[in-house]
Amino acid sequence: MEPVPALDEPLKKLLGAATAKVMAEHLDLHTVGDLLHHYPRRYAERGELTALGELPLDEHVTVVAQVADARVLTFNKGGRGTGQRLEVTITDGSGRMQLVFFGRAVFFHQKELLPGRRGMFAGKVGVFNRKLQLSHPEYKLLDADTSDETVKAFASELLPIYPAVKQLESWTIEQSVSIALDSMEATSWAGLVDPLPTALREGRGLTDLPDALRKVHRPHTKADIAQARDRLKWDEAFVLQVALARRRYADTQLPAVARRPAPDGLLDAFDAKLPFTLTDGQRRVTKEIFDDLATEHPMHRLLQGEVGSGKTMVALRAMLAVVDAGGQAAMLAPTEVLAQQHHRSVTEMMGELAEGGMLGGSEHATKVVLLTGSMGVAARRQALLDLVTGEAGIVIGTHALIEDKVQFHDLGLVVVDEQHRFGVEQRDALRGKGHTRGEKRTPHLLVMTATPIPRTVAMTVFGDLETSVLDQLPAGRSPIASHVVPAADKPHFLARAWERVREEVENGHQAYVVCPRIGDGEDENGKGGKAAKGAKKKAAPEDDAEKRPPLAVLDVAAQLGAGPLAGLRVEVLHGRMHPDDKDDVMRRVAAGDVDVLVATTVIEVGVNVPNATAMVIMDADRFGVSQLHQLRGRVGRGSAPGLCLLVSEMPEAAPARRRLEAVASTLDGFELSRIDLEQRREGDVLGQAQSGVRSSLRMLTVIEDEEVIAAAREEATAVVRTDPELESHPALRTALDALLDKEREEFLEKG
Repeated sequence: MEPVPALDEPLKKLLGAATAKVMAEHLDLHTVGDLLHHYPRRYAERGELTALGELPLDEHVTVVAQVADARVLTFNKGGRGTGQRLEVTITDGSGRMQLVFFGRAVFFHQKELLPGRRGMFAGKVGVFNRKLQLSHPEYKLLDADTSDETVKAFASELLPIYPAVKQLESWTIEQSVSIALDSMEATSWAGLVDPLPTALREGRGLTDLPDALRKVHRPHTKADIAQARDRLKWDEAFVLQVALARRRYADTQLPAVARRPAPDGLLDAFDAKLPFTLTDGQRRVTKEIFDDLATEHPMHRLLQGEVGSGKTMVALRAMLAVVDAGGQAAMLAPTEVLAQQHHRSVTEMMGELAEGGMLGGSEHATKVVLLTGSMGVAARRQALLDLVTGEAGIVIGTHALIEDKVQFHDLGLVVVDEQHRFGVEQRDALRGKGHTRGEKRTPHLLVMTATPIPRTVAMTVFGDLETSVLDQLPAGRSPIASHVVPAADKPHFLARAWERVREEVENGHQAYVVCPRIGDGEDENGKGGKAAKGAKKKAAPEDDAEKRPPLAVLDVAAQLGAGPLAGLRVEVLHGRMHPDDKDDVMRRVAAGDVDVLVATTVIEVGVNVPNATAMVIMDADRFGVSQLHQLRGRVGRGSAPGLCLLVSEMPEAAPARRRLEAVASTLDGFELSRIDLEQRREGDVLGQAQSGVRSSLRMLTVIEDEEVIAAAREEATAVVRTDPELESHPALRTALDALLDKEREEFLEKG
């Protein structure tokens, strides 16, 4: 039997069963390697060596002094019996101060801190009964021959503070890490895999891995910490980027059918009837997409851009180009409301060009079909027939498109709208339906994100995709004014908000009111109910606003209809309505037959009503930054200016309120996406971002380390280009296998 490499040694063997069990259950640490990659989140310093006569209040200091006296006092714990505390007076000749200890350790400290003993004492200077004191200080007793260097070293030592849990304090983790480091040193770091190729490491001036792990856990100076961090960030960035580069390389080896639009075909006919010209950004991005479609390996492209930048128009023209080239295009939407909205807007934009096979249809026309889970049997059967025969060139649908019985004649392009709403398995299932003349062919793929994402996130979360960015709004779009409405502090502001909604309606416009919950009883156990219940566990004052359940569509609509918006045509829209009812409401909103639509976030993406100018978001603090920005993008889509009011009962100092102020202060989606990411942190870029799985990024932050990520991407691409199987980089291959467990590898495979 082969010996277990030292890094793979179970913690149980090194630390004992009890500590190992807590580490496994609460920190997901199982091996010596796991523990050594559990890095300190910060470092504390004991404080500058200070004379007792010059102590600054509320600062961390280290003093060298002699114990003058020590005594144990009994005190009353206010009806809960009595307790004991040890008071120790120390002096250094320039002044005196008190040390105080409570609890079970009192007698231990009393035995050590005998009058006449000299020591170093470190802690934060406080005051009690008008006397300076250190409460529970760290200390080290000195011998008569202790040198000044020893004293200075104690004062300046950097103390690692680890991410900890209630069951396992930071100092216990520090002791465990120290044992693990000693065990690795004893084996000369046997079995340690260094993922960075030597040439790369030396070329970038990075230290070796054992040195980095020593310095991150046992630094002597701040320069040690910086050197260790630089190296460990590179490890994470490089291994991840190699995984993504290999995925991109593998994609270039897949066969696909080149799709070049026929001249004077469907696309040209569509362009000829457009009532506006494309923006420069739309033309640039279209060229990137069309160049990809013309190659014989599948396009993998991410299309992102500002809310309202015209992504749908770009995607539609790509779909028409594929139909022109003899293929079919499918658009996958996350909700029925959005699928219906896309189907309606596409057929309206195409006009007679969407009436293939129908009387009055253009000679270039194709058929555009809708496929959702709630369609009637007859309509569904016809849609499936149109797809398998090739009669329908374009299909727009929900998850229903993924079912086994859905077959295509020649699927050439898959457009995925709102990528983060789909599991990669679903996207992969749709792409698996591509075949041409009986042969398996991977369709081209275009992924659209609803809100902008920072460049570094695109290089990590979507690192296997090439990226196109639309950063220009179409002509005629109006600015949107955004304001926070502090409903608890200033109730008259909320009353004014409803007056503004009335004014917009009186001027011939329409408005949305968005609520976090439906309110039909069924959602009490859903997200709203959980949020409300979870909030009760919190103790911070700002959480008072969260102790009630989130506001609900049905309740708010009834209150508005009977109160501040009485006499206006108020309707509701939410996800549990029958699909026909949802479609009917959206058609009436689009036709101008509804004044105010009270809805959940079903209107978050894709809904396009140019006459809607005002939006009031209730309990806005319950939504994420990107979600608020996306919702806001539903107004101001016409020539009249838009207004977005963010209603919250959170106090001014609360973090949630500051988040709302950030949204109100800018319309720049890229800036807001950075704020959103900084607040949520990265999540696990290889798994579901919100799954709670321990992040594979422990040192790297995708917001702050843009330069490292970009450089790692370049290096990774170069390595994979010359050695896609990493045959000459076995250590890198091993590190890659460790990073990509089966589930995560599938995520990249299907991503």
